[in-house]
Amino acid sequence: MEAPRYEVQVFRDLVYSHAGGSPRLADLYLPQGVAGRLPVIVWVHGGGWRFGDRHLSPDLTRWFAARGFAMVTFDYRLSGEAIFPAPVIDLKTVIRWVRSVADQYGLDPEAIGLWGSSAGSQLSAIAALSNDLIFVSDEHAGFSNAVACVADAYCPTDFARVDEDRIAVPPKVPDAETVLVKITVPTSHPDSFESRHIGTAVVAGSPQVLAASPLTYVHAGAPPFLLLHGESDALVPWTQSMFLYKALESAGNDSTLVLFERFGHGFLNNSDLDQTDSGETTIYRRGCEPYTSAQPLQCFALCERFFRYFLIEGAEAATPFAPEIA
Repeated sequence: MEAPRYEVQVFRDLVYSHAGGSPRLADLYLPQGVAGRLPVIVWVHGGGWRFGDRHLSPDLTRWFAARGFAMVTFDYRLSGEAIFPAPVIDLKTVIRWVRSVADQYGLDPEAIGLWGSSAGSQLSAIAALSNDLIFVSDEHAGFSNAVACVADAYCPTDFARVDEDRIAVPPKVPDAETVLVKITVPTSHPDSFESRHIGTAVVAGSPQVLAASPLTYVHAGAPPFLLLHGESDALVPWTQSMFLYKALESAGNDSTLVLFERFGHGFLNNSDLDQTDSGETTIYRRGCEPYTSAQPLQCFALCERFFRYFLIEGAEAATPFAPEIA
């Protein structure tokens, strides 16, 4: 049965942190009239760690506040101001802030999920996988920064392999986002997005590259992950998500990888994506052989099912999570 739609109230410019001596802002989207505490999805924007802010997102009223989820979007420190791990620290701080205001806004502190896009997905993965003792500030002390689940799109996971994978797995169709961003230097160049993020040129195996890789923090008992990637992504090749999927699966974690044949980079910025032809969809699911979906998968609908399952239904669900609707 389709979830009801709710009116949404937006609380803007809420201060969640004073990292670096400046107020850091978040917006909170609250559906009205929902019974009980609200599950929370924290959106983590992309932009190559160099650009963007909390407004770089799909329509968070539509996806998914009007569907009964509290949505949070926030500004984190970009590479022009502070290098890694500053933005991960900011993300963990906003998670604790959500718990600190849970009673005030009727939020469920036990049902917080992350939804990351590109650079934001790398931050989400590290925040979800790393332990409580690293990448933390002293703000909102006493509150946990653990999350219940993570949905990440076109996640960079191994900076040192991006260049070679751009050659090894070229886009299946032209990627419009590449035209906008323009790949002018290799990842190893000191001026690349990745190098600026870690504060030094990307070198395979360096401490900075390893520290900025979600693969470094994979462990048994991690929260469930939904990984989304376009096979026509020329900026972050889909193999980057495959690396994380395989690491999570090998550690025994609940993980799903969905590859969309015709999608390039940045597809979550299109709020009307579910009316777009994604081409063939290939699904990798822990414990299953990879298969091609018998029907086109709608990306936002899939994300909603994932969050609804792991933030609301949980142990009460009659069947395991599945990407496709039976």
